[in-house]
Amino acid sequence: MSLWESILLGMLQGLTEFLPISSTAHLLVARQFLGHARPEDAFTTVIQLGTLVAVFAYFRADGMALIRGLFCDVLHLKFGSTSDSIMAWRILLGTFPAGLTGLLLKDWLKQTFFHATAIAWVAIVFALLMAVAEWWSRHRVRQGQRPRNETELTTIDALWVGLWQALALMPGGSRSGTTITAGLLAGLERATAARFSFLLSMPIILAAGLKEFWDERGIFLRSQGDLVILLAGLVSSAIVGYLAIAWLLHFLKRHSTTAFIVYRLILGVSILVMVSLGWLGN
Repeated sequence: MSLWESILLGMLQGLTEFLPISSTAHLLVARQFLGHARPEDAFTTVIQLGTLVAVFAYFRADGMALIRGLFCDVLHLKFGSTSDSIMAWRILLGTFPAGLTGLLLKDWLKQTFFHATAIAWVAIVFALLMAVAEWWSRHRVRQGQRPRNETELTTIDALWVGLWQALALMPGGSRSGTTITAGLLAGLERATAARFSFLLSMPIILAAGLKEFWDERGIFLRSQGDLVILLAGLVSSAIVGYLAIAWLLHFLKRHSTTAFIVYRLILGVSILVMVSLGWLGN
């Protein structure tokens, strides 16, 4: 992989990780077009560590408060001593389904879903599920039910959203897309669903990225040039990811997810067409 390819893929990762349109799907398709022999290799996962930096940078005050809350609970052997510690435990609970699924089913998921046709159908199905969530959110408002904000988020909400995050291990599902969908179905505000989605992303991205880096460390560390190429992708994904977070939170305060639903449907259909034309491998 060349330096410019790493930077380009890092920018693509940063943009698509937080927009509900699936970063892994875009990376796998883009890497096929670039002629990479194994587009599903560790780079596709490790590059997510750049977007983790973006989340920590954007939510640095929240992140430090959550960490302090956890340490306070552990130090005093007391569960949920502050609102920050309660939120931190909820994030860990929401991380558990995806962590367990990835640990047990990683190889099966890669064999089954890491190819263009599966990505296309997963993108289409989850676009339709997001459309259902949008309809449900609007239906609740018409029935006089106010969407809930972050202070009203419950432990059951965290587990529910975490179960949907596990579904995003299928490329095309979109981690932010599945979790925002879950939040809307649970009756959360769009911006609240997105914010919790971003906070929930930190443990799972950290764990997956570090594990893949460790497993493939011989490849990334075999030369100084390879390490520079990886770092370039991480930096570009962090910068673009930070901007994507800021933009999406602002956007969802005023707009629905309709534009992303349409985009995902177009993406899925386009991939199927490109596969049928032989432009993408099946």
